Amino acid sequence: MYINGVNLGNWLVLEKWMSPGLFEGTTAEDEYYLPTQLSQKVYEARIKLHRREYISERDFAAIRSFGMNAVRIPIPYFIMGDCPPFVGCVEELDRAFLWAEKYGLKILIDLHTVPGSQNGFDNGGISGVCKWAQQPDSVEFALQLLEKLSNRYGTNSSLWGIGVLNEPITERTWNAMDIQNRYKPVDLELAAGSAPISLDFLREFYVEAYRRMRRYLPEDKVIVIHDGFELKAWKDFMREAEFKNVVLDTHQYLMMAEMYGCEQSLEGYKKYVEEYLTGDIEEMQEYFPVICGEWSLFNSYGCGIDTAGGLSPVNGVEASEDKLNAESRKELYSQIALAQLEAWKKISGHFYWNYKLLLDTVNEPGWIGWDSWDLGKSVSLGWYPGEF
Repeated sequence: MYINGVNLGNWLVLEKWMSPGLFEGTTAEDEYYLPTQLSQKVYEARIKLHRREYISERDFAAIRSFGMNAVRIPIPYFIMGDCPPFVGCVEELDRAFLWAEKYGLKILIDLHTVPGSQNGFDNGGISGVCKWAQQPDSVEFALQLLEKLSNRYGTNSSLWGIGVLNEPITERTWNAMDIQNRYKPVDLELAAGSAPISLDFLREFYVEAYRRMRRYLPEDKVIVIHDGFELKAWKDFMREAEFKNVVLDTHQYLMMAEMYGCEQSLEGYKKYVEEYLTGDIEEMQEYFPVICGEWSLFNSYGCGIDTAGGLSPVNGVEASEDKLNAESRKELYSQIALAQLEAWKKISGHFYWNYKLLLDTVNEPGWIGWDSWDLGKSVSLGWYPGEF
């Protein structure tokens, strides 16, 4: 099955830049600190309302109408409701499976956060902290949660697979992004000792996770491992007959390519995708089925300002002047959409990030270029082909 999908980010795992209104009245930059600045009653009401309204049956119908066949659903480590003060969300995931069945969509469940965080990103749950791999109890918690998810959904006809862990960060990307300055920790003591995760640790974790999950997951359900931002480091991994139906996930953003020197222009982006990215992913497809679990049309050229790898007005980086007219903007995004979609044809599929954002880029200043993260807007504006 070739995957042509989209992410349901910011539904069950919050990201402030995708719906700043959720954080209104607080200084919290991530999901960890939001309940510390609201009363439990207000926090729970706000979260439950968001989950009920952000994604509904109607959205699954819309996704199907875009010609897509799958959704990737990021979930938090507290999905089961066993980590107060956070509010569980397994009932929402249950409903998603019923919607998926009705509209003929497959689901990839993605464990997006873990206690102590695996990357220090705001989308890892707590900014500037990366200590999960150093905490055996937290590692075990994640393994047990993967077992629970495998047991609960393993025989569901709409399940495509389960992602073991989203974007564990290894040394190269940790240094390139300067994580603890980019995502400043609130509690320096809590963040002390934060560090990238070694490939050796990740390999051991993935093997253990695979063995535990396969107790419940039939072999026709995939187990997805993330490359840790080191795409070509996995050629010698899981080559034994024991490991069946393992998919390698890589996340490829033009904003990340910019950090490593990609020219900020239409020609620069197309050259990067066609001459560098396509070759690497095609090479790795010889070792694993590869998916691009996250990608988008977003780039700094479309913003008219260097976003330093995707920093937004939430981070104080605002685009003040729209340097592209509607026609040239459509040309930019439609051309890089086609280039990237052609690249994904070389592998086993892709999931766009993201289905929707709750941003008013017309009335709120500073958000020039950020509509390109929103699949619904991108399809409506002719930037993204409705069927490909």
